[in-house]
Amino acid sequence: MKRRWLWWLIALLVIVGAPVAWYLGSPLFINRTVSEALPPSGAVSDAPAIEARGTFTDADDFHKGSGNALIVRVGDDRVLRFEEFNVTNGPDLYVYLAAHPQPRSRADVDQGFVNLSRLKGNIGAQNYAVPASVRLETYQSVVIYCRRFHVVFSTATLQAVQ
Repeated sequence: MKRRWLWWLIALLVIVGAPVAWYLGSPLFINRTVSEALPPSGAVSDAPAIEARGTFTDADDFHKGSGNALIVRVGDDRVLRFEEFNVTNGPDLYVYLAAHPQPRSRADVDQGFVNLSRLKGNIGAQNYAVPASVRLETYQSVVIYCRRFHVVFSTATLQAVQ
């Protein structure tokens, strides 16, 4: 009788545990590559202009990131652009503009942020619209943030371009 109960328990753990393990573990070995061009400007005189730039850095020994973050003015719009971007993949990743210059924790992010979008992919060139209401002087960095576990994956401290 005890053996049958033990087999049912093992079966239940496998049935429940396997999907959970897949959800948590699969982003570690599945990459999503994006290859977006910079949106075109409306007029020839409105050539894209870089307003700020930063370089992605590792958040810690496990959550790694590299590449460039650019705030680009395209006509009347602003776009956050990632170039040569690569970050450790994970579940529930989002792109934030953060007030903290180099956030490494949830407390740092919670000092003030704007959620731009879910991360499109962990590799490649990609664009995110920056709402016109966002005052860039308020935000000092770009953050790749896991909302589910409140973990910073990578940051890029922004510097204004003159």
